[in-house]
Amino acid sequence: MPTVHIDGKITTIQEGSTVDDVLLGRDPELCFGIIRPVTISRAETKEFLIKTTAGEVVVETVQGTNAGEILSGLSGAKSGWQDLQVASFGPFSSSFTPSRKPTRYERGDLALGSGGYDPGRSFLVFCRKTHAADHGGPLEGGIIARVISGMGVMDRLSEHDTILSVEPVISFAESSDAKTSTDGSIVLEEGMHLITHLRVQAEGMNADGYDPKTAYSVDRMLLALKDAVFTVDKRLSTHVRCDLLAGTDVPCEDCSARREGTVLMRTSGKNRGSIYIYTQDLPRSLAHTVIGLVIHGIELCRIAQEGDRIQIRVDPHQFDLVGMTLADAEAYALSRKITLTSDIRGPDRVVTSQKPVTTLEVLSGGTVEVHTIPDKQVIAITLDDAKAPMTCKIFREYTGLKYHTIGKLPMLFSFEEVTLFKAKIPKTINVIPENVPVSTVDAGVFAMTNDSCKGVGIVGVRSVPSSEFGPTSEPFSGTNIIGTVIDMDKIAGLEEGEVVFFREVSK
Repeated sequence: MPTVHIDGKITTIQEGSTVDDVLLGRDPELCFGIIRPVTISRAETKEFLIKTTAGEVVVETVQGTNAGEILSGLSGAKSGWQDLQVASFGPFSSSFTPSRKPTRYERGDLALGSGGYDPGRSFLVFCRKTHAADHGGPLEGGIIARVISGMGVMDRLSEHDTILSVEPVISFAESSDAKTSTDGSIVLEEGMHLITHLRVQAEGMNADGYDPKTAYSVDRMLLALKDAVFTVDKRLSTHVRCDLLAGTDVPCEDCSARREGTVLMRTSGKNRGSIYIYTQDLPRSLAHTVIGLVIHGIELCRIAQEGDRIQIRVDPHQFDLVGMTLADAEAYALSRKITLTSDIRGPDRVVTSQKPVTTLEVLSGGTVEVHTIPDKQVIAITLDDAKAPMTCKIFREYTGLKYHTIGKLPMLFSFEEVTLFKAKIPKTINVIPENVPVSTVDAGVFAMTNDSCKGVGIVGVRSVPSSEFGPTSEPFSGTNIIGTVIDMDKIAGLEEGEVVFFREVSK
């Protein structure tokens, strides 16, 4: 009978067995990796690694520009002209007709330029800033590639630097012998390898215990992966990226080298909060912090495609008691061998905060203190992501629902049929109009004032319907409906200035 390798273990199967026959109970929406038993082939991709005396830069070539041939001949090229906007290397001989007109370039573009409009004195131009200029390039602007890794290196290039080598990036993922799939009907062959999941060991977890030096960044990873799914939102030759928490602030706690299998989070830029798993070694980046290491399944990252959803298991599990009943929190702490102390003990109490707040700190110390409130002070709500995705995202961010199962807001005041809460939303955050009422607003509808009114960010609910004003007493045009308050009976007993806790529930 044939044998296959399932997550590294040799298993004997029946002839003609399919993936579903051996992976019983698998989630059909999650991808698995399948590698055929042939010599692993390597294929060149459209990406190139440019090694300079200032560091390494990875670029992705633009199709139809003959960029591969141009870049391959640049080993040893010395610095040309330099300024705040560009860094150039050359000269070298090329063949094109200069446009003699300014062209717009974006930060990270690699363009073909020339000295004195002479293609025989061509230069490779790194664009450090978005700008418009005439670099003596071809009629179509001459953008032949774009930097996808190493922006900081590009910024450091100086008149003393040299291109040491240019190498095509070899991608295992280009091999037709390895792929990801969700198709459980694939018939298994002798010697096939199946990889069903990723396993990650968090930074700070070791044989001697837990080191909390990366506690906050690791907790961000545990939050992002709490559903045990890594979605490949971006795939490049050097890494795969999950953007579930993109836009979330993450502290830089361990700025180490980006080795194959290293898991990192970006700490600055528009992708801050995104999780990166590297499939090739790269120098460290000051914009990334190490949060873990893949200890099983790195092959999945090498062959994954954008849009793939992969099962991921992270050790240790997140330790977050906020939102649990006290009874459940005590049972969970006991199961993790953590000593729990509470401010008040009693039935029907809900945990609103814990100290220490991070998983590694709790596991390192072995104890946790919790603060609780009566369950009657927690108000159940639903949020409508389908109709108001941006406003719901803002609400979760500034109430804390993004990070825990309950969030909080102070009650502003209550008058007539309206109760208002104040969310501290920075002025830099725009609450654009979405899901505004049309004819009437029902009792219990939850809403946030948008940018068209002065009270932007105020959250409110009405106790009776209205055909004139929204739940925040603003005109319909200034009201974004975000959901529904389920526990309207708890609203009536609130007092001005009281901190109110919300629990999001499914519709």
